[in-house]
Amino acid sequence: MDSQTPEPDDLVLPAEDEGVERVLRAGLEDFELTPEDQALIDGFQEAEDEGYEGALPVVAIIGRPNVGKSTLVNRILRRREAVVEDVPGVTRDRVAYEGEWAGRRFTIIDTGGWEAGAEGIHLKVAEQAEVAIDMADVVMFVVDAVVGATDDDEAVVKLLRKSGKPVVLVANKVDDQRFEPDAAALWNLGLGQPWPVSALHGRGSGDALDAVLDVLPERSMVADAPADDGPRRVALIGRPNVGKSSLLNKLAGEERVVVDNVAGTTRDPVDELVELGGRWWRFVDTAGIRRRVHQTRGADFYASLRTQTALEKAEVAVVLIDAEESIAEQDLRVISQVVEAGRALVIAYNKWDLLDEERRYYLEREIERELVQVQWAPRINLSAHTGRHVDKLVPALDTALDSWDMRVPTSRLNAIIGQIVSGHPHPVRGGKQPRILFATQASTRPPRFVLFASGFIEAGYRRFLERRLREEFGFEGTPIEISVRVREKRRR
Repeated sequence: MDSQTPEPDDLVLPAEDEGVERVLRAGLEDFELTPEDQALIDGFQEAEDEGYEGALPVVAIIGRPNVGKSTLVNRILRRREAVVEDVPGVTRDRVAYEGEWAGRRFTIIDTGGWEAGAEGIHLKVAEQAEVAIDMADVVMFVVDAVVGATDDDEAVVKLLRKSGKPVVLVANKVDDQRFEPDAAALWNLGLGQPWPVSALHGRGSGDALDAVLDVLPERSMVADAPADDGPRRVALIGRPNVGKSSLLNKLAGEERVVVDNVAGTTRDPVDELVELGGRWWRFVDTAGIRRRVHQTRGADFYASLRTQTALEKAEVAVVLIDAEESIAEQDLRVISQVVEAGRALVIAYNKWDLLDEERRYYLEREIERELVQVQWAPRINLSAHTGRHVDKLVPALDTALDSWDMRVPTSRLNAIIGQIVSGHPHPVRGGKQPRILFATQASTRPPRFVLFASGFIEAGYRRFLERRLREEFGFEGTPIEISVRVREKRRR
């Protein structure tokens, strides 16, 4: 870790820091706090790191185009997130969302973006379904009740039976009682009770979600992190043909993954145990998607699904970028997926040995312009082909994981927040100036901070606080999250 970055054990608590915390705690008595607030303040801030609590269970929504998958996703999320359009090749910025029902949280995988061309449609249906089933704990299989079960639906049913995964059959577009018999006809699929739903109007969606919760595990069975004493898990990700398979082969010292100049030659993510720096690491190679002759579009969507699967299983991601080419929008989307997933991040620029001075100059300008939001990520310039600088990967991974695991003592956190606020107070808005009452770290992996405040803290000021916390504590290689709880004074 950088010499400027304090290790958790180095965070010695001066007596004045503890005094600041006592004063702030006493001041909280004047404000209305919920039991959950009090638990955060009293119970968690000095606790031992409880470690990874397991990934949220995954619910995948699959089905043919135009059966209402994205509409159902939006209904579950209670907001318009998924693009309601089944145009082949449409690229989604996100394919996973966090949902909640009856107090249970879970990850929703929206697989609404498959390509449904007239040529090779059965291959496409099976392709999309295999990916979704593989990464799900529970599958919501959406069928158009009005149209009825088609040959494509039957093909997916075979895959579902073979997988053994729990399935909730959703008979969509049952807008009123007239269509109930259409839903009942889907018993013939052999997947159990069809749940009549109108994703557009919300009719029956609660009953279907109740059925999901009945078979949903508390923690994901497919995205669990390894035990604390096991190898750290590294997702090797990036857009197709940036050299991920070549890098994994170089790290492993042998040809473990097929390498070809054609993007998408890796059939499945390949988990490999690799010894680096005297320790074992588990790498997940997500080099591509299954691409067949008929599949000329929709590649980005499948790559996103693969990336999301790897991230759910990983602790840290190495995003590989082709240094010879300009930083692409797809590179930025991959990095955003890592940050949104809350995983530690290392960025590796591949083919560095092939760059001339002019390209290096312009690449630096691109990094400054395009990756300004992730300046905190460790950077490696390497060559997967020659092995140049791959030895720098382990120190970068260690740095990112140490930051991902870091816990800041509450007294030190409040002392630093106090210094920051006194030097740069929150702007006055509407004649009022919100005051930060108390700060605590709610969890690690990634570090999550909760601020109790007397008023709304603007997003710009939260970003300012994040920058200052990074300056003080490092957090190199990890996203950090800051949430605000506005609390009012007790009425006398």
